Amino acid sequence: MPASIKPSLLLSLLGIMLLCAANSSAQDAAVSGRVDEFIKAEMQRQKIPGVSVAVVRGGEVVLAKGYGYANVEHQVAVKPETFFQSGSMGKQFTATAVMMLVEEGKINLDEKIGKYLGEVPESWKNITVRHLLTHTGGLTDYPPDFDFRRDYTEDELLKRAEGIPVAFAPGEKWQYSNMGYVTLGILIGKVTGKFYGDFLRERIFQPLGMSARIINEADIVPNRAAGYRLVKGELKNQEWVSPTLNTTADGSLYLTVLDMAKWDAALYGEKLLKRASLEQMWTPVKLNNGQTAPYGFGWFLGEAGGHRLIEHAGAWQGFKSDIARYVDDKLTVIVFANLIQANPDKLAHGIAGIFNPALAPPVVKAIEDKEPQVTALAKDLLLKTAAGTVDPLLFTEKARAVIFPDRMKLAGDFLKSLGAPGAIELVERKYEGELHGYVYRVAYKDATLLFNLSLDKAGKVAGMQLRPE
Repeated sequence: MPASIKPSLLLSLLGIMLLCAANSSAQDAAVSGRVDEFIKAEMQRQKIPGVSVAVVRGGEVVLAKGYGYANVEHQVAVKPETFFQSGSMGKQFTATAVMMLVEEGKINLDEKIGKYLGEVPESWKNITVRHLLTHTGGLTDYPPDFDFRRDYTEDELLKRAEGIPVAFAPGEKWQYSNMGYVTLGILIGKVTGKFYGDFLRERIFQPLGMSARIINEADIVPNRAAGYRLVKGELKNQEWVSPTLNTTADGSLYLTVLDMAKWDAALYGEKLLKRASLEQMWTPVKLNNGQTAPYGFGWFLGEAGGHRLIEHAGAWQGFKSDIARYVDDKLTVIVFANLIQANPDKLAHGIAGIFNPALAPPVVKAIEDKEPQVTALAKDLLLKTAAGTVDPLLFTEKARAVIFPDRMKLAGDFLKSLGAPGAIELVERKYEGELHGYVYRVAYKDATLLFNLSLDKAGKVAGMQLRPE
């Protein structure tokens, strides 16, 4: 012991250190307890069988925990090592694979995709790799008549995608497209000469020590969760899809929250990509008219209480997921749930607010409804969407082009599964130029939705969106 430090002073310093450690431990325990209460309450409200959560701060895991059941039939508990299906959360890995090939000079973001895919339809000739990454190429989603129970080769999938009419000219607007990312996976395969999933394993999963893998129902996968759906209030197993449709690049991965914590930590460094490449992935896409959309390459871009938020959710075959990266705060929340009606965004954002109150999402409250005729229109739209009887002429020409028929059919199938709507109340009203925007909270038996409705000055529907509360 140095002679300059008196024993009494050393004891005092040790006492202060122990007191600080005790206070920190008590604070962590209190936060963990609040997270437990929040998750359990939401699981009960949303009727979710199982949830896995990780909170990562500065690249270090501060919470990793499972709740409820990974498998209801066998009463198997969720744990941090439980595998969930990624859904569209997997798009960020596809985008990273593309950017790795960009850095190697094997792909040019602004090159036409025909250079890599070979002969493409005339309507695809001006679509670039960047367009596919940012959902601005004009490609749409799986059409209503798509057969999810059929096995496809990659060539057959590509031919099927090419046969779907494009919705708009490349770069004209933003429209989420799973088929665009399916096409990117095929493109990666043609450039590298290997299945895109093997590329992910060799270049991302193994170097980061992740246990992640492409979905394979035939394999024995320890700690694999089962996916569920609610049908008229009753829990059912997920619907079956063909094995090949669980291997596409729009989001067909098995992941754990521990995998995603390793992934999150890597995104703060340059082990996978240069910083300039990552920042390009997190930059809002610019459209032909100079406006931007809040999406980069495989990531949604936003903010929470003025804090930057980089995020992506997923939904597929009885599973929901979300990774919310509050990069200004170096705080990340990862959530997996095994119920297709679950709202993982609410869980992730709520947990972030517990760790940092500045990130807490605003409380949605009913406001005075001064336009009951608009509310009546909103309810009528919901009822007729579920019944499949909505009149397209109620919509603006641009809205019709985006919503009909594919998105309207998907929305109708979803609403039909929920049954009749109950109470509907206005929670937000806003005016953006010539558009009037309304947000309604709609109560169903097994879910509560937020319904966004936009009307132009003539009263035509310019846009509508459904999302869980």
